[in-house]
Amino acid sequence: MKNFMKEFKDFAMRGNVMDMAVGMIIGAAFTAIVTSLVDDILSPILGVLVQVDFNKLAVQIGSVDFKYGSFIMAVINFIIVAFALFLIVKGINKMTSLSRKEEPEQAPVTKECPFCKSEIHIDATRCPNCTSSLE
Repeated sequence: MKNFMKEFKDFAMRGNVMDMAVGMIIGAAFTAIVTSLVDDILSPILGVLVQVDFNKLAVQIGSVDFKYGSFIMAVINFIIVAFALFLIVKGINKMTSLSRKEEPEQAPVTKECPFCKSEIHIDATRCPNCTSSLE
């Protein structure tokens, strides 16, 4: 049991798991901000423009209400979150590509023997395979 607990502790304290936990917490907070933006700012603006409160749009069939206005706001919420995450990932990829230094192309270290077509060292004056003299 002690070995199991040690393995679990090592797993939980590994960098990837901690990074994922922090990302989940920040993602939940970001979702709350975007939900507030959609519900408290965008929805009233759209309501003023089209003279309809989207959150109150519903169809009643029998005794069941289908709140399609709330669904429209959830779709808008999703699009905003997806777009924001796209911009964040795009920015991170740009920063990591800037930090990578392009390695210069190295000079070749081998050449082909013109007689036997085997690969030999670039400085060789005689082919080790066919013993031909190279210029």
